[in-house]
Amino acid sequence: MSADVVVVGAGVIGSSIARELVRSGRHVVVVDKAGGVGHGSTSASSAVVRFNFSTHAGVATAWESQFCWRHWPDHLGCDVGAPARFERSGLAMLDVDLAPRAGYVRLFDEVGVPYEEWDAATLRARIPGIDAGRYWPPRRIDDERFWAPAVDELGAVFTPDAGYVTDPQLAAQNLAAAAVRGGAEFRLRRAVVGIDTRGDRVTGVRLDDGSVVACDAVVNAAGPWSGKLNALAGVGADFTVGLRPLRQEVAHVGAPRGYAPVDAPGISIADMDLGTYLRSEAGGGLLVGGTEPECDPLQWLDDPDDARPTPTAAVFEAQVTRAARRLTDLTVPHRPRGVVGVYDVADDWTPIYDRTGLDGFYVAVGTSGNQFKNAPLVGKFLTAIVEQVENGRDHDSDPVQFTAEHTGQTIDLSAFSRRRPVNAGSSGTVLG
Repeated sequence: MSADVVVVGAGVIGSSIARELVRSGRHVVVVDKAGGVGHGSTSASSAVVRFNFSTHAGVATAWESQFCWRHWPDHLGCDVGAPARFERSGLAMLDVDLAPRAGYVRLFDEVGVPYEEWDAATLRARIPGIDAGRYWPPRRIDDERFWAPAVDELGAVFTPDAGYVTDPQLAAQNLAAAAVRGGAEFRLRRAVVGIDTRGDRVTGVRLDDGSVVACDAVVNAAGPWSGKLNALAGVGADFTVGLRPLRQEVAHVGAPRGYAPVDAPGISIADMDLGTYLRSEAGGGLLVGGTEPECDPLQWLDDPDDARPTPTAAVFEAQVTRAARRLTDLTVPHRPRGVVGVYDVADDWTPIYDRTGLDGFYVAVGTSGNQFKNAPLVGKFLTAIVEQVENGRDHDSDPVQFTAEHTGQTIDLSAFSRRRPVNAGSSGTVLG
């Protein structure tokens, strides 16, 4: 079997890359060890679409991507059956010293992202039942200081065009279906066990059933398994940014009374002050996740397959209690309910979209936690990099410049280089 490009990973990122590569006229084979499209990290994503990032490239990418989500059937370019739905809820980024509003509001102005600056009174008026107290820093809920009175009030920056995708797995399946319509092949329940090379060039991938897919290029979009695939290919020695798998939990609870209007989502909230984020869920629910506060131990994994799939009472109680401190009518159930996933985390929570030291081996890694929103554009980024590098461009010394279709923004893809300086402006959390 042969292909122009093998994409390893059939999540939302890999499926988007496959879709864009077939649009460019390439024969693509997608390989994933899971039994279905979007069954890995994608299925556990909160699928929040927001624009708060610490770099121009990050903001410009997220802003361009939301136009794709808003016009999803047009982005797919063909009929794939039931399309995923984008829900425009707006998002309030609560003030926090770790990520001051001045930093990202300046970038909003440069890129053209609409926003409103709220004081504490406006925050209370716009989000019913919210406590506008400043409690920084986040603390463990068994720390008596967690219950100390607020030291001040905080406001927020509201972006009305933010929201979320209601079914992240369906979004990946839509992209995969569009890729198949364009001629891509998906080989599921197949793991990559080797990368074949000749000299310094990729020539194929070996699968666990003994077969080989000969190819001119490979794209690593394997999510939390991406580090293992890099090791098989012998790449990574020149990376200045490391990658590690991180187990994460997202809690599902009932939304408090009055949080969301009838038949409309409540405003999503990014609350680094208490260490949580939350958004509406269908049927009057609420998703509550964490923002990696320093007081919480992080569950790094040597092997993503070791992640326990069941939500734990301790994490559930901590996340929902913090959310209940902010939304005062929220109750904390006794039994944990939610999803468990594994993130593929870069040291600075900024992804790597790049070539590597092995010719023909490309990476879309470090994406988990905050890159679902950018999946529509990631496919275009990797296709542009593959096309130009395979045609002789030295992306390391002469980085590819991507022009966004909807906004006209020029995005310098060196911002996602494997050799970039670690982003000192990152919050060091999932919020980037």
